[in-house]
Amino acid sequence: MPSTTIACGILLVLIGLTGYAYGMTGGNASLTALIPALFGLILVALGAVARAKENLRKHLMHAAVTVGLIGFLMTAGRLVMNLSRLTLNAATTAQIAMAVVCLIFVLLCIKSFTEARRNRVV
Repeated sequence: MPSTTIACGILLVLIGLTGYAYGMTGGNASLTALIPALFGLILVALGAVARAKENLRKHLMHAAVTVGLIGFLMTAGRLVMNLSRLTLNAATTAQIAMAVVCLIFVLLCIKSFTEARRNRVV
């Protein structure tokens, strides 16, 4: 699961940096475009530490799924609130991409946690 966490984190960093770079080319770059990158950096850090510290892996993966869930709820909530005036532009595309990556990450975590619980030796 740490590798999946790192991969999803890298995707979020790429979404944030791409959105910011695109904004710079148009002369209207906003720091809010880097929000996915911030979430991504947190996930990469949690995944890297979880990979290095086996005894903390469970706790770090639960922290990572919490970050992913917050990222999804925050982004999806904003998209739903603005649904009536939503236009498909770079910002909206980045928000949709972040929501999708975070949702897939959360679902993969739930699947992994469920399998780990089933396979646990009592």
